[in-house]
Amino acid sequence: MRTPSEESFRVFHRKPERLLKGLDAQVHGLIGHYFRRSQVVESLRRDAGQIEGQAKEVSAWSDHALRERLREFRQGIRRGGRNAAALVLPALAAVRGSADRRIGLRAFPVQLMGALALHRGFLAEMATGEGKTLVAGLAAVLAGWSERPCHVITVNDYLVQRDAEWLRPLYEFCGIKVGFVTGAMPPDERRSGYDCDVTYSTSKEVVADFLRDALRTRGARHPSCRLIRKMLSSRADTGEGVVLRGLHTAIVDEADSVLIDEAVVPLIIATPRKNEALREGIQIAQRVGEMLEVGTDYRVNGRYREIELTDAGRRRIQSACSDLPGFWRGEERRTELIKQALSAREFYRNGQQYVLSEDRVLIVDEFTGRPMPQRTWRQGMHQAVEAKEKLPLSDPSETAARLSFQQYFRLYPRLSGMTGTAREAAGELWQIYRLPVITIPANRPCVRRELPDRVFAAQEDKWRAIVEEVCAVHGTGRPILIGTRSVAASEHLAERLAAKGVTFRLLNAVRHQEEAQIIAGAGERGRITIATNMAGRGTDIRLGHGVAELGGLHVIATERHESRRVDRQLFGRAARQGDFGSAQAFVSADDELLRRFLPRSIQRWLHRLLDQPPRKLPLAAGTAIAWAQRSSEHEAFRRRREVLRMDELLGETLSFAGSDLDPP
Repeated sequence: MRTPSEESFRVFHRKPERLLKGLDAQVHGLIGHYFRRSQVVESLRRDAGQIEGQAKEVSAWSDHALRERLREFRQGIRRGGRNAAALVLPALAAVRGSADRRIGLRAFPVQLMGALALHRGFLAEMATGEGKTLVAGLAAVLAGWSERPCHVITVNDYLVQRDAEWLRPLYEFCGIKVGFVTGAMPPDERRSGYDCDVTYSTSKEVVADFLRDALRTRGARHPSCRLIRKMLSSRADTGEGVVLRGLHTAIVDEADSVLIDEAVVPLIIATPRKNEALREGIQIAQRVGEMLEVGTDYRVNGRYREIELTDAGRRRIQSACSDLPGFWRGEERRTELIKQALSAREFYRNGQQYVLSEDRVLIVDEFTGRPMPQRTWRQGMHQAVEAKEKLPLSDPSETAARLSFQQYFRLYPRLSGMTGTAREAAGELWQIYRLPVITIPANRPCVRRELPDRVFAAQEDKWRAIVEEVCAVHGTGRPILIGTRSVAASEHLAERLAAKGVTFRLLNAVRHQEEAQIIAGAGERGRITIATNMAGRGTDIRLGHGVAELGGLHVIATERHESRRVDRQLFGRAARQGDFGSAQAFVSADDELLRRFLPRSIQRWLHRLLDQPPRKLPLAAGTAIAWAQRSSEHEAFRRRREVLRMDELLGETLSFAGSDLDPP
């Protein structure tokens, strides 16, 4: 049974600091550069060396003696203060020795540097294959000893359970109770998972549970508010059913994916609500939209995903709606619904933004390539896509609570993370989360060969060249991993390779069973794997017998991604831990990245260059791609800031109204 103070901690949290502006933001940015200076890495290296120096002493201890020392370290760290800080290095040496004995892994010095960086509140950039799972475990033991909640956040349910179970012997030896929370768990199991010293979960699950807890307590997070509400209410304690144990420490694996890529949209708890009038309106708007022609009746702004009606289009809409009910005579109302139908046609494509499964529209996460069956688009857009696909319309949803991922992770007093690709987003991570990014050196030098991009004027030329490259490399016996941006692209390439009689494995949002096994086997001799961005994170690709002598894994990107980080993540699958490997991107001037984010004049110039020999234009193409990616990243950052500002605005409005339910 928990004390009243422990129960109150379940729902009470600190208020996040407001985002700085103007001169304050500039000064704060300089402070971020100070924390990222090279001397910080050197300090971590020296401390890791001290831990290494204690290895011989720790290895001489019996299991009983090691347990006793771990218990002493736990008590000292729980008490806090200066003495606790002095215990970190010898404690980490003992935890390292425990990992060697219980799970058979002896942390390298660079892994010790990573664990220290996490403990001190940094975001550690560590290359793929450097053992980040163990690094998180070492840091989580120190955090768990404080007896405050420690959440280890990763990218999917499979990794949540895998990492927690794999490290369980280490945690138990160190006196730490570990649990995990996945999407399929009922409330009782979720509460048990969060009651552990260290809890593994995904960002979507912890944010959803945080919002559900807020709904259960009806916004009364402060202990005094809850006490007053309990005294004045005849109902049971408003905290009954709360699952979280509070927020204190978060260690975020694949931090750029969780804190950057997933932060574009807030997480919303919604309930279905019958609205026959809206459903009928969406179906009528779909029929009217099918009468309109792009270029004549409306124009498409691909970069900002906007529809602009022309005068001819407005006249055609007015004519088409003349015989419809009175609702359609109001220009503003009908224009909104018809623009939504046109947006569903132009910007939401089967195999890219969504897939169809059992007469349902399943949203596909653009950055991970995974289906998200529990997520729907808001404000009628989901129903508009269903109408476009001639599916039965689902009930629209009503928002019960919402919170952005940025605002949620800013609630943790102690936040740290690690990833293989963070330096491109270092400024944003410091500005939003106060997370300084430092680069941990690799245990072995990377020997990956990154070949120049091959650039083509047309998509057909690009796909033909990719198939030729796959066949040529496959003839050498080297394994090949082909990364595509969408389900449609992966299926298209699969058809082309099948026509050539090439055997391959396909992994995308439609065919995602046995994901980990497919990716783990992608390094076997002669193996060809086609995958969306699902292959970018989580599971190591180890080379099969004799593959290193052939040149290692060859990675092919079928187009450049909107974020440079995602490209680096895919290329990082090759040449892990000093292995041999290579990577190359194939680019067409018609790729979505260049069409959306290059000015029309630059697009025409690039087409003219590519139509003339020689066709290899690394400098011109590289400049165009870099321009497009920077424009895309800037636009994505702007959207994320807008989401966070909306949370802050809602928080101020609801606080004025006396509610603490929505954004804190």
